[in-house]
Amino acid sequence: MNWLSDMRKSYERGALDEEHAALDPLDQFRIWFEEALAAKVLEPNAMTLATVGADGRPSTRIVLVKEFDARGLVWYTNYDSRKGQELAQHPYAALQFHWVAMERVVRIEGPVEKVEAALSDAYYASRPIDSRLGAWASPQSQVITGRGVLVANAAKAAAQHGLAPKRPPHWGGYRLVPDRWEFWAGRPSRLHDRLRYTQQPDASWLRERLAP
Repeated sequence: MNWLSDMRKSYERGALDEEHAALDPLDQFRIWFEEALAAKVLEPNAMTLATVGADGRPSTRIVLVKEFDARGLVWYTNYDSRKGQELAQHPYAALQFHWVAMERVVRIEGPVEKVEAALSDAYYASRPIDSRLGAWASPQSQVITGRGVLVANAAKAAAQHGLAPKRPPHWGGYRLVPDRWEFWAGRPSRLHDRLRYTQQPDASWLRERLAP
């Protein structure tokens, strides 16, 4: 495994300094997200979601952000999944976007809440029919005996709900309400740029540079 220790990459695509960074982290995120879109980064809305269970063990998985605004960042999932159970026990989480080609990382932390039922209904209705039926078919994070269980459940859901299934009660959206953001830009010699934004009691944002 010595070849792993020999792997090196010099980060030289761009800087992140206080003079050019936005004062509001949401504005900075929007700028970077739009630049990732323009650069045709593969799945720029993919983010790592970290949660913590009642036993104190952290777990991560990839989810897709479907909406972001001043209220927070939204994704959709099965409420009965491992992440759903952990959020019910400990309603705080961390998100991370890693746009490898752009040598940028965004980390976001804060409390998590379920989105309004009407918003979950609207997003569910916008999904392809196979995805809507899949939400009924998959007992997410539970042990199953084989893929045949999913296929059988999907066929049963199609027969029961037809082409206009309603949103399952166990499926919907979550919103992380950020109280901390960090923007990372790779720089040469491992002297990377890191700017952290921390929300203050008056709802303003304190921006600080962190050592890499």
